[in-house]
Amino acid sequence: MNDSDDIKQYAYPEEVKFVIRQEQQKDYIHAAEYINESDADSCILEHEFGIYGGECGIYLLSLLTSLQKPLITILHTVLREPNYTQKLITRQIAQHSSRIVVMSKKAVMFLTTIYGIPLEKIQLIEHGVPDLESPKVNLVKNQAPFKGKKTLFTFGLISRNKGLETVIRALPGIVKKHPDVVYVILGNTHPGVIKSSGEEYRDSLKQLAAELNVAEHLFFVNKFVSEEELMHYLTACDIYVTPYLNEAQITSGTLSYAVGAGAAVVSTPYWHAQELLDNNRGRLFNFKDFNTLADIVNDLLDNADKLKKLKKNAYEYGLHLRWPFIGKQYINAFNKAIKDARSKTENSTFLPEKESLPPFDLTHIRRLTDSTGLIQHAKYGIPNYKEGYCLDDNSRALILMLMVHQYDKSSEALELFPKYLSYIHYMQREDGNFRNFLSFNRDYLDEKGSEDSFGRTIWALGYLINASPNNSYREFGEDLLRYSIPHFKALRYIRGIANTLIGVTYYLKTYPSDGNMMGQLQILTEQLVAAYKANRSENWHWFESSMTYDNAILPLALLHSSEITGIDSVRLIALESLAFLEEKTFHKDYLTPIGNNGWLIKGAEAPVYDQQAIETMAMVLMYSQAYHLTQDPKMLHKMYQSFMWFYGLNELRIPLYDSETKGCSDGLQMGGINRNQGAESTLACLISHVAVLKGMDDASRYYKIKRKASASVL
Repeated sequence: MNDSDDIKQYAYPEEVKFVIRQEQQKDYIHAAEYINESDADSCILEHEFGIYGGECGIYLLSLLTSLQKPLITILHTVLREPNYTQKLITRQIAQHSSRIVVMSKKAVMFLTTIYGIPLEKIQLIEHGVPDLESPKVNLVKNQAPFKGKKTLFTFGLISRNKGLETVIRALPGIVKKHPDVVYVILGNTHPGVIKSSGEEYRDSLKQLAAELNVAEHLFFVNKFVSEEELMHYLTACDIYVTPYLNEAQITSGTLSYAVGAGAAVVSTPYWHAQELLDNNRGRLFNFKDFNTLADIVNDLLDNADKLKKLKKNAYEYGLHLRWPFIGKQYINAFNKAIKDARSKTENSTFLPEKESLPPFDLTHIRRLTDSTGLIQHAKYGIPNYKEGYCLDDNSRALILMLMVHQYDKSSEALELFPKYLSYIHYMQREDGNFRNFLSFNRDYLDEKGSEDSFGRTIWALGYLINASPNNSYREFGEDLLRYSIPHFKALRYIRGIANTLIGVTYYLKTYPSDGNMMGQLQILTEQLVAAYKANRSENWHWFESSMTYDNAILPLALLHSSEITGIDSVRLIALESLAFLEEKTFHKDYLTPIGNNGWLIKGAEAPVYDQQAIETMAMVLMYSQAYHLTQDPKMLHKMYQSFMWFYGLNELRIPLYDSETKGCSDGLQMGGINRNQGAESTLACLISHVAVLKGMDDASRYYKIKRKASASVL
């Protein structure tokens, strides 16, 4: 229900146990909790765009991902041309559903070809109709306006997309030949239409009929009727008409009811009508073509045998649409879903196989890369040259390419990474410090970059020295790094310090006897430790009085430091701050990074949005390094959960990774995502991906050892 509605104004029957307010995301999560705690064996979702809250109904995903019961989803709409979010949501619904039920063959085709949903997950169950026969005594037939008339009939909620004016425009041509014809419209005006424009549409139809001199042939029955009463109307009419205005209607309940009642149906050729009225079960006319409609109606009214044949064909087909037959198909689907869910639970494992991850793909990074380096921003998935380049992203890109080459000896990565290294070199000043921003015309846009960009560059250079594919690149990296060392002492901000520290640790893995660099590591470590001790209190285990951005980089840096120095106190601070960060950012099974819309101030609640991809990357790398030091498999599990933030395990339950462009959206916002796919977010996703691939290899080795040990005991 809409948030502006008062729950108390609706007279819900006692069967309604829980009400979801449309735009209250927490209601969806609470609804899932209610269902999980109930005795229900499975859950049924009726889906239609416009019902659920958030962008395109995105809040629904919060319910689905929290749901522990097997899910059957019935899609009432399958769009042929969905926008990005609609397509994403439909795919996510399918992923969480045991079965997707649609009511037409066209819908099956759309789901497989447009949405990429496996055919074996889709089940075609046609729209059901009441199990009712034509009444022996028809109460409507002997009442006005039916009595003594030939009637055209339409029922359902009235709104402009129904095309009722087409039938009214056809009336002069029909009445001229059959003056006893009336057109009966049964139904209330749609509540949404009433709120926005009242009875404007109904009044316009009356006015049109008056202008065409057929006002006495148009009748409105403005009420909602029961199924039994509707059967009286459907069997009393001569011809049932659905004059919808465009083809994009995949399911029509009113059309199904008319066919189920054995009515002679004349319709525009929208998708459901094309299927349901095939094989002479009805007649079709083009959209808005009132002249052809008039010709068809006159032909049927002139030929009783044709009219009778249409009704007979519709009735016979309608027998297999009746609810006992349709209901049996649903029960079979439910039973299969429950059985499959039990089997999946019994065979679940600690971590998925690598094959279950989406394919790793550098397409978007290549798209953002030119001869200068990596473009920092994109408009949707298209490089935004207006914003130029930055040092941060080219340094991260260098790290990514080294990780990829180190993991699988990728020639593609080897080809790309000199471009990013060249950019770093171009941005280094004569004094060894670095500029950050460069225009697309290759003009410097600043004299000195931020401490963050400096630190990330030292990280990249340290990693290059440790993981270089050849000596030439390593020596080049050493020259750049050593030239920058005098600026370490000027660092004042802890994230710049942390990033620099990580770079130094990678350098020391290659040159462990370098006393000068070991001294630099100790100074940087002491600065982080001092910040932690100055801000830590009984209920606040953190380096500052607030949690702002790129938070996991701080414990990650100390984890790296303790690996090199072996200092237990540093390791303990790293793990204690890691646990505190986890407490603030993990909710059950998913990560909610500190939102940049206000940050987490000590003693206050954490803002949920705007969540950034670099937060998640830092969490993934933090857990990866924590596992490396502790060999605790729980760290691998948290690493994987953090990574899945990119693929929908997040507050909105929607992927930020775009499987079409191979880029990553720039942030998770209230009610949706930032569709721009810049370098920072895409690099964060891909760096996390490589770290998780390596982590899965580690997990595989862990379980092999564990199984071997168990076998030895036995």
